Parts: sequence; C-alpha cells; structure tokens
Amino acid sequence: MNQFLDSFRLMPAAAQTDAFPDTTETVEVLNHAQEGLQEVTKNPGVIRTWLEGLVPDLLNFAFQVIIAIAIYVIGGKIIKGITKMVRRSMDKAGTDEGVKQFVIPLIKYALYVILIFIIMGLFGIATTSAVAVLGSAGVAVGLALQGSLSNFAGGVLILLLKPFRVGDYIIEDSHKNEGTVSEISIFYTKLLTPDNKTIVIPNGTLSNSSLTNVTNMDRRRIDLVVGIAYEADIRTAKEALLAVADAEPAKLADEETLVFVDSLGDSSVNIGVRLWVGAADYWQARWRMTENIKYALDEKGISIPYQQIDVQIKQ
Repeated sequence: MNQFLDSFRLMPAAAQTDAFPDTTETVEVLNHAQEGLQEVTKNPGVIRTWLEGLVPDLLNFAFQVIIAIAIYVIGGKIIKGITKMVRRSMDKAGTDEGVKQFVIPLIKYALYVILIFIIMGLFGIATTSAVAVLGSAGVAVGLALQGSLSNFAGGVLILLLKPFRVGDYIIEDSHKNEGTVSEISIFYTKLLTPDNKTIVIPNGTLSNSSLTNVTNMDRRRIDLVVGIAYEADIRTAKEALLAVADAEPAKLADEETLVFVDSLGDSSVNIGVRLWVGAADYWQARWRMTENIKYALDEKGISIPYQQIDVQIKQ
C-alpha cells in the first residue's frame, strides 16, 4: 500500500489526472486508507483486544464458580451434620418416628434453600430480588400444586392430632387400603401390607377421611359366632366353647370370657364367644380358636349345619 502511494505521488500530474479524473478526492481516499492501515498495524486487532479484556473476567468467573462449588460441598456436609444432630436429639427425647420422618427432611430442604441464597449472593444476585421473584412465582406454583399443598397440610395435621403413628396397623375406610404404617413423609404415608406390599396414600386423603386404627390400643376382643344344629344340646355346646376359650394361651386373665346364644338363625342356633387378647396376638389367637372349636364340637357330636335346600315335588 505504501509503495503504491509513493509511486502515485511520483507520477506527473497529467498522468495522475488521466488515471484518476478526480485526483484530489482520490488522494484523500488513499491517505485515509494509509492511516487506517497504519492504525491496524499499530493495534493487535479488535478480536485480540476483546479476548485480552475477557481473560480477567473469565478468570474471575471461574474463581467464583470454584468458590461456589466449595461452599456447596462444605455447606452440604454442615447440613448433613445438623440433620444428624437433630435426629440424635429427637432420639434422646423419645420423639415419635413419624415426627422425625416429617421434620428432618423439612429442616434439610430449608437449609439447602438458605445455602442456595448464599451462593446466589456470591454471584452478585440480590437475595431480596430473588425472594420477590420466588414469592411471585410461588403464587402460580401454589395454584398449580394445590393437591401437594393439601397433602403437606394433611401431614402436619397427622403429626399434630396423631390419629396413627409409625408401626400402627390402620384401615383407610374410603378405599379399604390397610397395612402397617412404615413411613409418614411430607406428602405421603406408606403402608406395608401383611403380604409385603407397599401402599402409598396421600396425607390429604388420610386427614380428610375416616380410618380405623387397629393397633392403637394394647388389647383387642375376639368375637366369634358359631352355628349349631337345632337338634344339638345348647348347654353342651356352650360348655365345649367355654373350655376352648379358657384353654387359649393368649387369653387375658383379667378380662371376662363370654359364651352366649347370639341369635336363632334360619337353620342354626348361633352361639357367640368373646374373649380378650393382646393386640399383637389377635390373629394367631383367632385362627387357633376357630380350629379348636371345630375339634371340640366334633368330639361332643355337635354338628355345624350348612345351607340346605329341601325340594318337594308335587304330582
């Protein structure tokens, strides 16, 4: 470019005019081009300058990311230690297992939210603005998650009113779900069935419907009704049933045992048997007594009638 300008200046004026009709404007354009070329030669370049200015920002951002990761790791360990300390305190205080299953995760999530706010402040994000955004978004989220919020409120009610606890055997009357309560979480309650299946029920359903707590009390009453034939001797049958009840090993001695005529059915005399056992022995005692009653009646020659239909044909 410089050689071209020098040769152009050495040309005679007539030659310059012939080559470029507007010589003055052409010389100005060439001078501007030469100045731009010199400026480009002096400066390393726009991209290079931008990259050189970007390197400190990248280093600063990388440093902040490393600090944020370190804060998150250290904060996670601190939160884990706090939750363990809370659990040990609850264990020493004899807190119900359901309360621990509900409160400890709640504390854990709240601490993680605080940790996220701390990391956001590290990157220059105002926590007040973040809280305002979360508050406005929380309204929309709350409307969309009404069921989950209802389950959360139901879990709080369950822990406060304590209709059941972890380890109780309950029957949910609406859908007839039943089992032993294994966990009361923030939104759901888990039941373990006798055949080792897990039933997950929303807390809102349990708090807004009726249920039966089978094992809330430490003792239960066994009610059995046995039908005997009308031809059988009622006194002999009652003596046999009373002997079976008295021989039951799970029977509570401080409770009265009753054997009585419950009703006169269509084809049998129904005799009732009532005795009290411990809640943990209920099913074993009930099954054992049902079997022993059949053996006792067979020994006495007392028949248990079954449904029969008499058909008479008229000619």
